[in-house]
Amino acid sequence: MPNLEDLQKPYLELLGFMPARVRERIKLGLELDAETTAAIEALRARLVAPAALEPKTAQLVAFGILLANLSPAAENHALAALRAGASGEELHAAAGIAFLFRGLPAINLAGEVLRAALDKHAARA
Repeated sequence: MPNLEDLQKPYLELLGFMPARVRERIKLGLELDAETTAAIEALRARLVAPAALEPKTAQLVAFGILLANLSPAAENHALAALRAGASGEELHAAAGIAFLFRGLPAINLAGEVLRAALDKHAARA
């Protein structure tokens, strides 16, 4: 059965870190139902990096969807997109699409999470 170290590897590759919220969810899942937690993580890893899309494109899509859903997790996918080679302009374009379908709340969130992601990415470079 996998352990936390095994399950954090995809996050480290994608983001360079494991979000605290995700770590806690996985730790609890491993305690209560390790088999289901492992299955969820395997499916998540497969779907977040589909073979038919380049990593940058997949992360831009995830970023836009999360913005449209007003999720602060959009910042993590902005970071992943930057790590995969996306530019700030490409992320801003994805935010514009989220704005088209969700309005001002999405573009306002984009301002917060995109600035934070750009700053974090620059600090790690």
